[in-house]
Amino acid sequence: MFCTSVMSSASRASPPPWYTHLTLDLLLHVGSYTLFHPFVASLIPLCLRALAAEYTSTSFIITSAYAVFVILCHILSAVNQRWAYGPPRKVKSLDEVVVVTGGASGLGRCIAEIYAMKGTSVAVVDVATKESEEGEREGIRWYGGDVGNTRMMDQLWKRISQDLGTPTVLINNAAVVNGKPFLSLTAEEVEETFRINTMSHFHLTSLFLRPLLATNTPGTLVTVSSILGRLGASNLSAYTASKAAAIAFHTSLAAELRPSSPQIKTILVTPGQLDTAMFSHIKLDWFRNFFGPVVEVRELAMKIVKTVDAGEGGTIAVPFFASALAWQQVLPKAVQNWLKRWSGADTAMMAPQERLVDEKAVGDSDGENESE
Repeated sequence: MFCTSVMSSASRASPPPWYTHLTLDLLLHVGSYTLFHPFVASLIPLCLRALAAEYTSTSFIITSAYAVFVILCHILSAVNQRWAYGPPRKVKSLDEVVVVTGGASGLGRCIAEIYAMKGTSVAVVDVATKESEEGEREGIRWYGGDVGNTRMMDQLWKRISQDLGTPTVLINNAAVVNGKPFLSLTAEEVEETFRINTMSHFHLTSLFLRPLLATNTPGTLVTVSSILGRLGASNLSAYTASKAAAIAFHTSLAAELRPSSPQIKTILVTPGQLDTAMFSHIKLDWFRNFFGPVVEVRELAMKIVKTVDAGEGGTIAVPFFASALAWQQVLPKAVQNWLKRWSGADTAMMAPQERLVDEKAVGDSDGENESE
């Protein structure tokens, strides 16, 4: 399938260095099943007691307090999930109808293929799908169409409902990016970016919600945005603004649906850099990769499908720095600017000549010689 074939071919062409797999996210993942797991944390004081440690000993008191802290964190996390998003809805894969926009490649296609393997009815809407290519292949129903064209989407949505049934899961994933300086953007490029990245969410979500709310049918809405919608980046003004608008739209809609329609679950996805063609030219050194690794498409796709199938709402932010970004906002602005500069977010989308000049300027100011 696409998810595995792309990854395997990429690894055969240029296998990454071994240290690219050693990341902060990996350490935290291992820790979640070891030191940060309630069962393991509880075993430590029990083992000390088995070794005849006194109840009043410092080691027993510290490990017991740590075990209580870990258990409380897990309990409070579960309580927070329940209060914030309500009880999960019942999901039966064979009864769901999933619509994925921008599913001809990348994250959208990987999600579609996972659902197809599960036997779920899945429709992919992508402008890259030609009329001659429409139809069912490998368990996926393909439809060609521009998500930013409202009239076309009205007709296409009727076709999907007639072919597969009323959609119960909508994954708004389609997006375009123009990596240009602000003054190089044309009005047409800005309009296209917002039409596809933001305005399509409004119209497709309206088509999605109307029949579900009319019949009180459970469903799940997934908004695929980007961490750049919260962070912002140089040479990506249109893209980051459209993604920020998508985040605001999702947040406002979720607040509107929560009290009146709790059967509709909402999931906001704000990943960092994905290993897709959209940002494939951006390379990270080992230190930056440790804190902000490139997210594998199949990993994110599995997280999204897992959350949808669990019937839960929530936010998916990977890698770890994407979920911890809110803490950065409390830092002084100068420190925030330095962190962005160090991460390479403001130079990633520069043209090669511009990037070379910029890096040379940074090297001269730091008293170091840098070269590419």
